[in-house]
Amino acid sequence: MIKKILLGLLAMLMVGGGVFFFMNSEDKYDPSKFMAKVSDGLNTGSTISFTLPDQFDKVHTLKDSTKKLILVFKKDAGHAVNEFLQKQEDGYLEKRNALFIADISPMPVIIRNAFALPDLKSSSYTMLLLYDEIIVKQFKDEANAEKIAIVTLENSVVKSTQFISTEEELKAALQ
Repeated sequence: MIKKILLGLLAMLMVGGGVFFFMNSEDKYDPSKFMAKVSDGLNTGSTISFTLPDQFDKVHTLKDSTKKLILVFKKDAGHAVNEFLQKQEDGYLEKRNALFIADISPMPVIIRNAFALPDLKSSSYTMLLLYDEIIVKQFKDEANAEKIAIVTLENSVVKSTQFISTEEELKAALQ
């Protein structure tokens, strides 16, 4: 009797796991809708243009009025920025003409769809997402990938780039 119950539970677990995997394993990202052009990485004088999705699949295009980009390429840096932004008032980034961009390209599709995106959708601020490694390579400075990149722009041209690690540095960079 116990053997039949255990086999039944195991079968239900396998079917449930299969359904979970099937429902969350489809990649809904369409690379033909998004782009980025960065003339010389995050170096001073580089011109940047992009069209990227946010966590709600809304499309955002870089505007000349954007003054700061906050870029993260590693999970720890992303968590640090998220913790900081969660403590700020609504509209914090908008008031500073800033955009937060996070690299989620290394994340397996099932993890991204089942766990990461639902968590990101609970944020009260907009987060642009980099799904595509080709786009990521244009922005990413491998030597500083663990840090938070703060890019200061003027009319979509890089004026300066800082690589920071602490909440205090982030707050100062966004003043």
